[in-house]
Amino acid sequence: MIKKKWLFMLFMGALMTATTACGTGGSGKVESKEKQTTKGGKTVLTLSIQESNPFYQALEKKFEAKYPNIDLQIKSYKNMGEKWEPNDYEKYKKTTNTAILSGKGTDIIEVGNLPINEYVSKQVLLNMNDYLEQDKTLNKSDVQMGVLNAMKLNGGIYTVPSGFSLRAFIGDGDVLKNTDVKIDEKNWSWKDFGEISKKLMQRAGKGNKDQRYALANNPPDVILQEMIVESYTQFVDIAAKKANFDSPAFVELMQQIKKMFDEKIATSAPADIGNQLFYSAVITSPADLIDGPHSFFDNPKLLLRPHDGQATGGMRIIPSTQFAIQVKSPAKDEAWKFMTFLLSEEAQSLQDRAGFSLLKSVNEKMLNDIQEKVKSGAYKLPNGNTAKVSDEEFTQFKQLINSADQYASLDGKVIYIVGEESISFFSGQKSAEEVAKLIQNRTTIYLNE
Repeated sequence: MIKKKWLFMLFMGALMTATTACGTGGSGKVESKEKQTTKGGKTVLTLSIQESNPFYQALEKKFEAKYPNIDLQIKSYKNMGEKWEPNDYEKYKKTTNTAILSGKGTDIIEVGNLPINEYVSKQVLLNMNDYLEQDKTLNKSDVQMGVLNAMKLNGGIYTVPSGFSLRAFIGDGDVLKNTDVKIDEKNWSWKDFGEISKKLMQRAGKGNKDQRYALANNPPDVILQEMIVESYTQFVDIAAKKANFDSPAFVELMQQIKKMFDEKIATSAPADIGNQLFYSAVITSPADLIDGPHSFFDNPKLLLRPHDGQATGGMRIIPSTQFAIQVKSPAKDEAWKFMTFLLSEEAQSLQDRAGFSLLKSVNEKMLNDIQEKVKSGAYKLPNGNTAKVSDEEFTQFKQLINSADQYASLDGKVIYIVGEESISFFSGQKSAEEVAKLIQNRTTIYLNE
């Protein structure tokens, strides 16, 4: 069950998407309507969301308790647990998109699955830079500013996430330690990964009756999708709406993946725990830093992923729910109060909030609590074993979380096209060059629709 959970997270993480913004964004000076008030004189603040859940319910209750003069009205497209029928999601996007672009949407919008780039280019979202700089209530030294700055669009802050996850690459620390093979993780490419893995597999396989693999459990098209997620801007110019999949770099990337499968460095077949040298996963909470890696390996080592041409740095950020303020909202000051409350310890500590916290102190407290349980032997892994995690690992965890500053915005439809078309190359039906041209043509048409 543990393995299935983490492999599911791996697959989902490879396809987790967001959208990039471009353009100048809204200045916040346009007022299209007067503030709404209740009979009791409270200012009405509206928030639209895709689907209600316990987090929103708790957030509304606590926000109104702190600001009794504001009536937060949450409008959800679907109620919690309500079934999504075919085409419902497209209807939701179309309805919400029309309202936002017409200036008739709510004061605050949940925008994580909506075309943020279009909204910013058409100046319908508020640039919150000035609000953040002038705010005296936030302890900015405690806020994960690396996350907010990484998510800036054209130099402006247009969205604030409720939390974030991290894309991790994890290796078998025992194998890596007991070898003369050195990994320059800040600079290694996927070609380097293939060569290094061959050497590691030779050493790790000696005296081992079971075949070991560098990567397992996913077919080559999914591996390719995951790689494109990490290097999206190398192949797609979002602002210019141009694709670059017919480039030698993309052809070489496909060929490199096929070579890894041909040489049995990677396999799409399931591999037992302990029979693969590396795996990648989406880490959604401090506990995930322990549960997954230590269930796979006795001595896991967190690494930077191999990268070909894209920016290096910390682990990639995957934002949780993102909120934006409509530029024509008459209640911008109240909407900003919502944003600051979202970044408060009270909101960030809510049990149902997803992802790592936007406050360093909240993440550190959670890690410290886990560390104390580990030291006392009370912390159990999902498989029931007692977790053995060194103090050095906890120090590394804190550094990794606080240094997260890589954010790759992308379009999920493009990732889907890459995966769908690449299957014909990996199955031997078409050449890499033919597939690259097909992907180039399809993405070009899609990006310019």
